[in-house]
Amino acid sequence: MMGNVLVVHGGGPTAVINASLYGVIEEAKACGVEKVYAAMGGSEGILKEDFLDLLQFSKERLKLLLTTPATAIGSSRYALEQEDYDAMPRIFAKYDIKYVLLNGGNGTMDTCGKIYAACKASGVTVVGIPKTIDNDIAITDHTPGFGSAARYIAATTAEVGVDVKSLPIHVCVIEAMGRNAGWITAASALARRNPGDAPHLIYLPERVFSEDEFLEDVKRLYEEKGGVVVVASEGLKGADGEPIVPPIFKQGRATYYGDVSAHLANLIIRRLGIKARSEKPGICGRASIAWQSPVDQDEAVLAGREALRAAMDGVGGVMIGFIRDETEDGSYRIHTERIPIEKVMMYERTVPENYINQRGNDVTQEFVDWCRPLIGPELREFIDFHDERKKLETNKFITSKGEDAI
Repeated sequence: MMGNVLVVHGGGPTAVINASLYGVIEEAKACGVEKVYAAMGGSEGILKEDFLDLLQFSKERLKLLLTTPATAIGSSRYALEQEDYDAMPRIFAKYDIKYVLLNGGNGTMDTCGKIYAACKASGVTVVGIPKTIDNDIAITDHTPGFGSAARYIAATTAEVGVDVKSLPIHVCVIEAMGRNAGWITAASALARRNPGDAPHLIYLPERVFSEDEFLEDVKRLYEEKGGVVVVASEGLKGADGEPIVPPIFKQGRATYYGDVSAHLANLIIRRLGIKARSEKPGICGRASIAWQSPVDQDEAVLAGREALRAAMDGVGGVMIGFIRDETEDGSYRIHTERIPIEKVMMYERTVPENYINQRGNDVTQEFVDWCRPLIGPELREFIDFHDERKKLETNKFITSKGEDAI
């Protein structure tokens, strides 16, 4: 059953969402599909019948999708009603669309399941392609988009860490995205190359945030190091379950928090009398191609290809997931799996307890080992001339006094 393909993007973009689109296009070409339509501007584009045939573009132009940030075809958080779902089979039939692929996070997978149900009787196959920097979709080991966001936060933290170490007079608080799931915040730990490197403290939304413990941790480290780097999630909550900084805007599932990093920096200044500043990269982390993970890009392409393969096999109502393989040498390897869509609709996967340390101010080595392969090549190593000088001075001392002198 040959027909046309429709791709829909939903929710916030990532650094590799267009790579999944590229994977769909490449697979469609290999299968002889006549048209690959994009719903321009997300799910609302379906109802407006605002479709763009992507196969009209040259191979060279399409390859740019691999390194284009955000979404080339637009996205939205448009809330579909039941009458919208009911209208879709007629629209799909009009354009001979037989395969519908929705690329997005939890909310988009919920939409995917509902479109699948609405189109079941019409012979249209609907499949989900996972996407979210938050890494909070169930079942799958991780999601396309997370590896690049993780690489960005790790690199940014490493660079800030060098800055703070070179002028150790203050505390710097970096705020990471993630409402209820602290995967991105946790990934800042990959900035460390040596003991004592930044980040010195990591706070995830999975643990109750204690203001007093936070200030104790900061004070101790400041007295020890002079310069401290903290990475905190935007979704930190107190013992009452409420955000430590009330949201300034809410619309549907979208929540925009106030500046958590600014709030924590102000706490440090007011209660400890220590100079502090805040940094909030925000969407920089999901738009950065400079720090795009090559592993993430390759897996995003794979997810797009596999989604269309599943659809053309007549397997609808599934999402393509990644399952990590156990290997004898411990090397990283994954395979794809077709996960029933009902298992991932609106389910939010948070960081498990074994990935968080007992104090709740850092992650465990187990998390670092899990996350490390996803960000691609090792981050750049910085030259620490301060430490190098100390090594030289120690070596001179040993040479002049002999080994027994120390």
